[in-house]
Amino acid sequence: MTFAAILAVALLFVETGNSSEDPNMNRARSLAKKLTIIDTHIDVPYRLRKKEVDISRRTESGDFDYVRARDGGLDAAFMSIFTPAEYEGQGRSKELADSLIDMVEGFAVRWPDRFGVATSAAEVIELKSLGRFALLLGMENGSPIEGDLANLRYFHGRGVRYITLAHAKDNHLCDSSYDDSETWGGLSSFGRRVVREMNNLGIMIDVSHVSDETFYQVMRLSEAPVIASHSSCRQFTPGWQRNMSDDMIKLLAKNGGVIHINFGSVFISDECRRRFYAGKDKADEFARENGLDAKDKAVKEFRDHYFKEYPVGFADVTEVADHIDHVVGLVGVEHVGFGSDFDGVGDSLPTGLKDVSYYPSLVKELLVRGYSDSDLEKICSGNLLRVWREVERIAGEMNSTKRD
Repeated sequence: MTFAAILAVALLFVETGNSSEDPNMNRARSLAKKLTIIDTHIDVPYRLRKKEVDISRRTESGDFDYVRARDGGLDAAFMSIFTPAEYEGQGRSKELADSLIDMVEGFAVRWPDRFGVATSAAEVIELKSLGRFALLLGMENGSPIEGDLANLRYFHGRGVRYITLAHAKDNHLCDSSYDDSETWGGLSSFGRRVVREMNNLGIMIDVSHVSDETFYQVMRLSEAPVIASHSSCRQFTPGWQRNMSDDMIKLLAKNGGVIHINFGSVFISDECRRRFYAGKDKADEFARENGLDAKDKAVKEFRDHYFKEYPVGFADVTEVADHIDHVVGLVGVEHVGFGSDFDGVGDSLPTGLKDVSYYPSLVKELLVRGYSDSDLEKICSGNLLRVWREVERIAGEMNSTKRD
């Protein structure tokens, strides 16, 4: 091992508190291995779309690979089948989603001793018992449905088990939290049909990214519990619609649902969020003044230079635990989980939560705050599995009623 590699390992041990002299970390690592940990949002497929790497081994790039996942005790993750908002209406969304699902299925084909695709809560537990990592499919952005319920049924057949209804812009299903257009005032008429059919099929409805009005309409319409796959608490980022307000969290819990906390520093720390948007606004202003597209190379260089001079900074693992505490204080431990957004938030991950090997750092922080083993089992996976089973049950009842 080179000196640089030795130094990197040493720094990791210092940062995470990973020491044989730290009984809390030792217990956290033991629990992380014992409990089932499910992360509801990791953006591996889209990251590998441009440059594929062997994730069955430890990799230098990205936030996820099999080795680091096992180091962190992660047993299963929803691989994000992400479609950029600009694909909407271009007829390319379904094609991209298919290619990303093909990629995830390919992981299990290439490395069958390490990965397996799971399409039910029961299959997650079965794969864990076999020592294999469970690859789950969550579609981020409903754009690939492309206005046809047959496509929704098609993606259910391919194994998609949650759909984030929108992403960065309003689409043909609903309005987005990032878009001020208010195209539909919430759900479109087709979006309402999609919500009902998701209940019927047993696909979890994901309200991360949607506008507040969309959220409330979904909650009135859905007969099954709803999830937020990668959102945090608006209490800590006042006025930012991408995170969930206390009222929304309470309603989500009343419905039986779960909010899965996003680890990105912008989601966790209002100071980081304000710094990020100050830089984004400056870059947008530069683009407008020079008649450039936001994706132009010159705009990217301007943005990179700005953030080098005025860094966004990082939240800390303790602040992520603060968000979990907040949810528990509002609605109880039964309605919160992990939705890291690893590989989806760039280099903005908090100190102590830099990749999938770091879950024990968060478990440790929760342990020292007094969370019991039973509490941690619920947060790590029990809450999500409960919702998933209930969504499956309700779909079964709905289909049984139709047959009768």
